[in-house]
Parts: sequence; C-alpha cells; structure tokens
Amino acid sequence: MKQNIAVITGVAGGIGKILARDFIKAGYIVVGIDIVQPDNCDNYFFIQTDISSYSEVKKAFEKIKERYGSVQILINNAAIANCQKDITQVNPDEFHHIINTNLCGSFYCVKEFLILNANCGYGRIINISSTRFNQNESGWEAYGASKGGLISLTNSLAISLSCTGITVNAISPGWIETKHYNSLTESDHIQHPSGRVGIPEDISRTALFLCDKRNNFINAQNIIVDGGITKKMIYEE
Repeated sequence: MKQNIAVITGVAGGIGKILARDFIKAGYIVVGIDIVQPDNCDNYFFIQTDISSYSEVKKAFEKIKERYGSVQILINNAAIANCQKDITQVNPDEFHHIINTNLCGSFYCVKEFLILNANCGYGRIINISSTRFNQNESGWEAYGASKGGLISLTNSLAISLSCTGITVNAISPGWIETKHYNSLTESDHIQHPSGRVGIPEDISRTALFLCDKRNNFINAQNIIVDGGITKKMIYEE
C-alpha cells in the first residue's frame, strides 16, 4: 500500500517533534516544516520555512510537490507560544506577528496543501489549537485570539471541503508538559480529573486516530485533550 505523506509544521520541538516521530513509527512519510533546524531530522524530509510568509510556504510546498507529487495529511502545529504580556505593553507589530504565524501561517499551509491533495479522494487537515481559545490567563490576548481563530477556520474549512474526502478537525491541548515532566509536583497532577499532566504523546495519538481513513465521520470538531480540567469549577480559597 502506498504510504501517505504527512506535512507537519513546528517539528523542531515540543508537540511537533513527537508528532513527527510517532507518524513515522505509524508508517507515514513525514515532511517537517519549521523556522529552525531540528536537532535530529534524519528520518524525514525537512524544509526550513517561516510560515508567517506566504512566499516561503509556497516555495516549501513546491519542493514537496517535486519530491512526492501529492500530500494526504496536514498538521498545522507551528505557533508562537511564549507571548504572555500586558496588553498595554503589546506592540501592534508583536500582535500581528503572532496572528500571522499562528493563524495566517496555518491558512497559507492549507491553501497550498489543497493544491497537492487535489483528486486524492482522501485527506486530513488537523489544526493544533489550545484550550486558551476559551479559557485563559491575563496577558495572553494575542495567543488566545490566534487559537480561537484557528478553531473558526477549522469549522469553515470543513464546510467548504464537504464531499472532497478531506476532513478538518482541531485538537486543543491543555497542559502538555514537553520538557520537565519529572519535576512536576503532585498538586500539578491531581488538579486534573485524569490524575496527571498531559504529555505530547496524548496529542500524537489523537492526531493518528483522526487520520485513520475509517474515521471520516469525525469532521469540523475541536477535540479538547486536557485531562478534563476545563470542565472543573475552580474557586479561589
């Protein structure tokens, strides 16, 4: 059986690094996209790209076309996340850069993906959003807006791509610890109804499930993967 091609953005670290690893393990051919070079990308085709630039995204997908011809999977994972800042101190250019990367960059990738997916009869677009689209802390306006927009983009795309064989879904991670899991405290874990903080594999397993051809009735959904914590009422003592 011909291997499906999965384009994954933001593969240099965090969730994206695990997505690339686990999709390769599952038998997919992975194309990784990031603005920085990953430490180890020997197992997949890597293209260094700033997704906030449409011209760079277009060039990246031209390279993908030359190498593979068609593409079946797109996971929009790349994002600027270290952006907590008092709204009065946010420079408009900073706000635009976050929106251009997290939201516009995903749109650019979708636009080019659809060209390479034409007539495939099967496709999956997965947008990695965040529970911050609806539940937030102070100072995260730009990030929250970008992730909320990504969910709206997901909903609209699913309708626009009706009957193409392409499903469009979002995954909204909660607290996913990517670096210092062993240093977490008991209280970090037990505040989650599932009894633990999340790991990147929780997201990769969800993405792999959505990519299964049998799961084409799951469409236009935002799947929250947060250990149940966003359903919990929290009051200050």
